[in-house]
Amino acid sequence: MIIHNFEKENTLLNQFIAELRDVKIQKDRMRFRRNIERIGEILGYELSKTLSYRSSLVKTPLGKKSVSVPNDKLVLCSVLRAGIPLHTGLLNYFDAAENAFISAFRYHPDESDAFEVITNYLATPSIANKTLVISDPMLATGKTLENILNAFKERGLPKQIHIVAVIGSRDGIDYIKKRFPENTQLWIAAVDENLNSRGYIVPGLGDAGDLSFGTKL
Repeated sequence: MIIHNFEKENTLLNQFIAELRDVKIQKDRMRFRRNIERIGEILGYELSKTLSYRSSLVKTPLGKKSVSVPNDKLVLCSVLRAGIPLHTGLLNYFDAAENAFISAFRYHPDESDAFEVITNYLATPSIANKTLVISDPMLATGKTLENILNAFKERGLPKQIHIVAVIGSRDGIDYIKKRFPENTQLWIAAVDENLNSRGYIVPGLGDAGDLSFGTKL
């Protein structure tokens, strides 16, 4: 897996990550969602540099100009519900992309720390020979991404897979590296070293879905 960790660079991403983590600032749900959306835009722009391109002749009011434009057919897949703001950021830049959505939630039997990730809904076009971009803001254990990969196995073989995340854990990244194709590319704004007993990233930022849309039952 090719990992693009932008925490190591001095970019505006660091400001948006700082605001997402801040216990006071993150209480503003609109700002929280917008910061994730902006991270999606920046990571999408960086991702776009790796796509294939073709020459397109554009007619202007004063003449013609050859422009290099993306040639890949993209499918953007987001994890409901936490992935919606990140999906929006990517879609702001890849506005011609097809879209897919998958549900995923943690099931804790008897409220114990042990859990399994359940995915029971997938709406997607064919991904055969297309570039699949999976967006999930929190790459914690990596089990959600593994479930997504398994869910797509009967929907065609993609030409390329990209994963876009806001914050990940070192363990989660190591987990998916063993399960995704070697040429998969991960685009991530920050990486934390630890997970707690319930599989949440530490220090992380909390529950991205709840912070974006309100606490669920």
